[in-house]
Amino acid sequence: MIRTVITGTGSFIPPDVKTNRDFTGHNFYAEDSKPIETAPELVAEKFRQITGIEERRYAPSGMDSSDMATIAAHEAIKNANCDPETIDQIIVAHNFGNVIKHTIQTDVLPALASRVKHGLGIKNSFCIPYDILFGCPGWIQGVIQADAFFKAGIAKKALVIGTETLSRVLDFYDRDSMIFSDGAGACIVEARSGEETKSGILSTSVQSHCGEEVGYLNLGKSYYPDSDPRVRYIKMKGRKVYEYAMKYVPQAMKVCLDQSGVDITQVKKVFIHQANEKMDEGIIKALYKLYGAREVPEHIMPMSIHKLGNSSVATVPTLFDLVRKGTMPEHKLNEGDVVLFASVGAGMNINAIVYRM
Repeated sequence: MIRTVITGTGSFIPPDVKTNRDFTGHNFYAEDSKPIETAPELVAEKFRQITGIEERRYAPSGMDSSDMATIAAHEAIKNANCDPETIDQIIVAHNFGNVIKHTIQTDVLPALASRVKHGLGIKNSFCIPYDILFGCPGWIQGVIQADAFFKAGIAKKALVIGTETLSRVLDFYDRDSMIFSDGAGACIVEARSGEETKSGILSTSVQSHCGEEVGYLNLGKSYYPDSDPRVRYIKMKGRKVYEYAMKYVPQAMKVCLDQSGVDITQVKKVFIHQANEKMDEGIIKALYKLYGAREVPEHIMPMSIHKLGNSSVATVPTLFDLVRKGTMPEHKLNEGDVVLFASVGAGMNINAIVYRM
């Protein structure tokens, strides 16, 4: 039996810090382009209370998504003690490609994965780089795809990256612009036989709802009344996304956990997409409630959203890297621990992985 094992992780956290105070000078507008009368500082404070976000990180002007991805990849390769020339696939999850600072044009030619392969200096022509678009769950989906390729005998080692510069596609007249940030996270995954290790992926689960839900995250014009309608920015129906996540994500996580044969009491950590503190806490409570548990275990859910914001596909791999390398003292991982990865995002898409360390 083939098991997919994470042998190395890496991340890049941009150096530019943007605090909530930086948004208090903004004039915010509603979806109907009418000004929001509430004072910006009160808007920012209410935002913090709901999302938990106090700071977020933006990439420097001269750095693109593929640059951050390459740095995170270097770290993962080093951590795995891996020869880059032995990598069979480079899978890069993103949503907007490279967006040059002060522009809003997406650049995906060549694909970001191809640029990462170039940046790593990999000469092996059988190392295949490609991108995937799957909303915020993109990195987890990349790991699931690598797992499928391993089990099909097509590949044995893959580099999976999530990278995004959401700061380049923000409408700063929109309150939701305070949510998003930049970053990159990566991992090396390898195929191992069941006899060699008890670690690895135990189960996966993916769901998608593309009815009314398909437009919950989209590109739209600025909320500023005199904005150019031809220029589009990331837009989110926050309440709809919250309701969707609360309804479907705990169910999808339960399906994945049940398929693994692992009891919920054995789960050591849950690495969930860092979208919104209140939403993530609600999802975890709902998950445990599905198993008849009234209380959620203390320190079950590491969180980085307070200081790093929502960097889309980068939140889960970055958070996992931080915990795995011991930079969050209250969260430790040991051999044999069972963890649950989960994410939700544009599509609307949901996925989950049960993994034994």
